[in-house]
Amino acid sequence: MAEKDDHPYSSQKFRGIPFSIFFNDARHAFRMDELGVEIAQIAFPAALALTADPIASLVDTAFIGQIGPVELAAVGVSIAVFNQVSRIAIFPLVSITTSFVAEEDTVAKVRTKVQDGEILEMGLTINGENERLLPQGDSDENIYKSKLLGCSLDTAKIEHEKKHIPSASSALIIGAILGLIQAIFLISGAKPLLIFMGIKSDSPMLNPAQQYLTLRSLGAPAVLLSLAMQGVFRGFKDTKTPLYASVAGDVTNIILDPIFMFIFGLGVSGAAIAHVISQYLISIILFWRLMQQVDLLPPSIKYLQFGRFLKNGFLLLMRVIAATFCVTLAASMAARLGSTSMAAFQVCLQVWLATSLLADGLAVAGQAILASAFAEKDYDKVTVTASRVLQLGLVLGLALAVILGVGLQFGARLFTKDVEVLHLIGVGIPFVAATQPINALAFVFDGVNFGASDFAYSAYSMVLVAIVSILLLFILSTSHGFIGIWVTLTIYMSLRAFAGFWRIGTGTGPWNFLRS
Repeated sequence: MAEKDDHPYSSQKFRGIPFSIFFNDARHAFRMDELGVEIAQIAFPAALALTADPIASLVDTAFIGQIGPVELAAVGVSIAVFNQVSRIAIFPLVSITTSFVAEEDTVAKVRTKVQDGEILEMGLTINGENERLLPQGDSDENIYKSKLLGCSLDTAKIEHEKKHIPSASSALIIGAILGLIQAIFLISGAKPLLIFMGIKSDSPMLNPAQQYLTLRSLGAPAVLLSLAMQGVFRGFKDTKTPLYASVAGDVTNIILDPIFMFIFGLGVSGAAIAHVISQYLISIILFWRLMQQVDLLPPSIKYLQFGRFLKNGFLLLMRVIAATFCVTLAASMAARLGSTSMAAFQVCLQVWLATSLLADGLAVAGQAILASAFAEKDYDKVTVTASRVLQLGLVLGLALAVILGVGLQFGARLFTKDVEVLHLIGVGIPFVAATQPINALAFVFDGVNFGASDFAYSAYSMVLVAIVSILLLFILSTSHGFIGIWVTLTIYMSLRAFAGFWRIGTGTGPWNFLRS
């Protein structure tokens, strides 16, 4: 007979020592028990969906690199600007939506179970009382009356076919508004933004960069809406639907790239148009699927709970501005070093981000499961889930370090044939590879703390990390150029990982139960 300690979510022996959560049952990190299967079912599709767009961007980069290093550098700056603005607008919304939807869905399921139990008990009582009053026999009238008595259960099921999730409606409305604002901002301010990023007014990079940024900005509403809807699906622990939509859109992008760029002769503009079409396709697919599951028409404004979104959204807005500003500033510093440095930095950065986002799949799984567990106050499941995703994140990071350290040495030529650019890519490869374990832990820590709705700590700690990193970036990029930029990014990700480690390891905030 199994003892109580054998319960799949038992973690009592680790209480009082918060730091030990990182080593909790580490020998069984890959065990495919109930929790392991749940993590895999969420994390694997999420990781594929998250990396689909960066992979499509890598394909864009490879195609554009065939045109020339100037165009490659120009698009690199444009993508940096677009991503900076997009993340500022959407990252807080996606993170909050995932947590809020997971909480609301969990509470709704618990309430439904209670109501179904009461209805079932009441139905059995009514049926029992009325069974004696009904005439016996198989006549059509008697059968019809018997069905009427039991219809309450079927009616209840029909009424609950579509979910009523306030956060889903709120996320779509906010996402649509932010998407329009972003498109207007980027289209009207494309040239000043690019000059601010370090492209001089007489630089050959300015014209292709402005063309790409202006056209790609037309897809901003679709990007923000699709990411908002992905947040809703993640809250439902459904990462397969976003995966299918992302793959459909990105395959379309990859097919249209050479057609628009080379057959129609549109160059970098063709790459932007292909990307915009793919984003609208993703949005349409996700919206169609969401309408089948959720009642998106709110009964009133109060139902939408905008105040809750704004309060936590402001905290995460601070966080994402601090987080993305470091990377965007690094791209700006690379652009100031010239088109060769920017081209090499663009290739290294795209690979760095694409592979690191694999760990974000684990972060999504951790956030969704933890948000539900916190809503149920199941702290044993909270402990075991946090331990498992952090351990898996570290292993994934180590594996990525080895793969990139070897593979990128040979794969760099897929992006460019320019000798000087290839040389600088070779300088960046050790940093791209060696930081993978650090990046993986940083992303997973983010998901774990978001699952605990620890938005305030996430925001304030990131601002502090950003201040230190920005100061180092100015110092090291000036003194050591291209290498200095990558040294700073390594320090930046290390500080992010340490901030997450400190919160849980000290058992503070929502993790204070670990000290009891």
